[in-house]
Amino acid sequence: MDALGVVVNPIAGMGGRVGLKGTDGNVAEARRRGAEPRAPDRARTALSALRRRQPDCTVYTAATVMGEYAAREAGYEPEVVYEPGAASADEEPADGPDAATDAVDPADPGTSAEDTRAAVRAFLDHDVDLVLFVGGDGTAVDVADVLEADGGETPMLGVPAGVKIYSSVFGVTPADAGRIAAEFERVEDREVNDIDEAAYREGEVRSELKAIVPVPVAPDVQSGKQVASGSVDSLASGFAREIDPDRTYVFGPGSTVGAIESELGIDPSPLGVDVWREGEVLARDASESEILAVLAEPATIVVSPIGGQGFIFGRGNHQISPAVIDRADEIEVVASGDKLDGIGALRVDTDDEGVDEELRGWQQVRTGRFTTRLVKVV
Repeated sequence: MDALGVVVNPIAGMGGRVGLKGTDGNVAEARRRGAEPRAPDRARTALSALRRRQPDCTVYTAATVMGEYAAREAGYEPEVVYEPGAASADEEPADGPDAATDAVDPADPGTSAEDTRAAVRAFLDHDVDLVLFVGGDGTAVDVADVLEADGGETPMLGVPAGVKIYSSVFGVTPADAGRIAAEFERVEDREVNDIDEAAYREGEVRSELKAIVPVPVAPDVQSGKQVASGSVDSLASGFAREIDPDRTYVFGPGSTVGAIESELGIDPSPLGVDVWREGEVLARDASESEILAVLAEPATIVVSPIGGQGFIFGRGNHQISPAVIDRADEIEVVASGDKLDGIGALRVDTDDEGVDEELRGWQQVRTGRFTTRLVKVV
């Protein structure tokens, strides 16, 4: 690869730990709740992995937090071909003042989706071999729109930074994305999907196919989220029978964990995190800080892998942060056998490499009333 276009959505994923399940239209609220940017660090990780393999690659990017800073921190001297805020004189940036300054707060960058699209158009003017973007499904849609309008021949690859990752165009981790960008030799068509965040916050998933785009072929490009088949009734019943009344339980999102909560008489928040002890819901649809405020030891975190991707932490449950994981002395992973058959391995991506390393290894997964299976966390 000779030339790469890099664009970063600096606010991607900010809503996760504070319980917003996404940042679209909610940047001000995320900041009010104390959300911290995660996309810039993930961009730097991906580009550092790229530079170890392709130090002479020409990197085209947008100014400041939309790519320039991360590229320089990774050791590149990028060519800045777009200034945020210059996309349209008619469109007011969605998230604040003009970001084209020497010191830009990633949490308040003053950029919009149109800045992302305009940056990608600038990359195409320079005949890049790949567009590497940092964000979530919304950013993927913005990039795909431009690439399809240009004929759809330039491939794209995502560095996962958003709360919701339903598209099959992302590297499994930021480092994987950087490695794939450096080493890929062919591409295949993959789906770009997005969901309605307003409905998602209310517990309803409305997924829509937005585009079909070429993506580098590699084992570490994740599949799209899939719905697993098979009943979880016996699993939920078995788990509920073994509840320890002296423990605090942190129940992650998803229908499998929700079935356990229902068995316990809890009205689950399907896409949120609930905290429960001794028959009482201590926090419902909780943010990281709300979980930590009520979390008493001993504590058990109950999670189920995202179907098709295998993530038990770092996708859709950012509220269960490294701080929450450190406070718990037990992690229970639950999944139907059908779901595990389609995964192969479990994955973690907590933004804390030390915590990720501690979680890696063999994990016992409850698959039924009495049955378990050992699955490796990689």
